[in-house]
Amino acid sequence: MKALILKEIRSFFGSITGYVVVGVYLLINSSFLWIFSNSFNVLDSGYATIENLFIISPWVFLFLIPAITMRMFSDEKKAGTMELLLTKPLSDLQIVYAKIIAGVLLVVVSVLPTLLYFYSIYMLGNPVGNIDIGGTIGSYIGLVFLGCGFVSIGVFASALTDNQIIAFLLAVFLCLFFHIGFDTIADLGTFSSVALFVKELGINEHYLSLSRGVIDSRDVIYFVGLVIIFGLATRLVIQSRKW
Repeated sequence: MKALILKEIRSFFGSITGYVVVGVYLLINSSFLWIFSNSFNVLDSGYATIENLFIISPWVFLFLIPAITMRMFSDEKKAGTMELLLTKPLSDLQIVYAKIIAGVLLVVVSVLPTLLYFYSIYMLGNPVGNIDIGGTIGSYIGLVFLGCGFVSIGVFASALTDNQIIAFLLAVFLCLFFHIGFDTIADLGTFSSVALFVKELGINEHYLSLSRGVIDSRDVIYFVGLVIIFGLATRLVIQSRKW
């Protein structure tokens, strides 16, 4: 399983695609937080906070993570190595979660450089260190959990087709739906009696809860459950090839 995880990571950074994906994520966040004059700009706001990073990042992840996951299974199918992969001494579920873990590690690698933003704001605070460290840690944890959810969805989408573009578009759609789709449905008013329940089916409600700096077990269970459900769904798709 470890060998498969390392293979995925090497494959990602073995081409220029990996560096472009990470670079684009950092470029977009840096531009909005430090360069462009807008409501997200840290210097323009005058407040020692990095919360805007956690507002922008989920929307960047909607495209970044499908770009990471789109080739994980679709490439194996197109190259004809899927059968070879399934003959390895690993269960289907181990293969699926090896792919998911590799994707999550790549997301973490993308996020790590943003700690420089936190350090910069920490030093720019008046007095130095005048930043909500607990809230920031909670937001980073929430961002990683959100990444886990998106990765599991992306891997599932990749298992459905041997076309990377279709896998990418399908993953973007599913991630977008799980991110804000349930909020949109709840706000329609049709399900007013169960609006809160409908919202809690979506990622955004739990992500916002974690971003407040409070690690609620319900939010953790939600994201773990999401990864398990899409992991099992992906295994089911893989097993269907044997029928």
